[in-house]
Amino acid sequence: MPLLKRFDDDLQGALKSSESLKVSVLRMVKAAVKNKAIDKGRELTDDEIIPILSTLIKQRRESIEHYAKAGRDELAQKEEQEIVIIQAYMPKQLSHAEIDSLIRNAISESSAKNSQDLGKVMRLLMPKVKGFADGAYINQRVKELLESQS
Repeated sequence: MPLLKRFDDDLQGALKSSESLKVSVLRMVKAAVKNKAIDKGRELTDDEIIPILSTLIKQRRESIEHYAKAGRDELAQKEEQEIVIIQAYMPKQLSHAEIDSLIRNAISESSAKNSQDLGKVMRLLMPKVKGFADGAYINQRVKELLESQS
């Protein structure tokens, strides 16, 4: 089932069962998707929607950090709950072992020798993992593997 249809169906279900947080999150997701569709001048495919969801999750993670620093635990918890709802629409995330395997392949493919070659590895790797893994984690893990290699 296309993501847009799932959003609509789940929104209707959340409205009927009075799940206010889910209603709020789904409306926000639909608005973000609609804005991007307006920019492109056409309906978006599922592959074009996944990066939007990734961005929304990233924004929430950043908000959690800020709320935690400010001692606003209740707001941080709300953001965490929103992440869980959004992640339900994301493709299955790669395991750490799968990520490490992809990184090692990209390192050997790019002939990277040390952390100065980070850009080469990331250029090869990101198209393969976009939407399937957190970019910040990927970046950190590539640095670690490159440093352990040199």
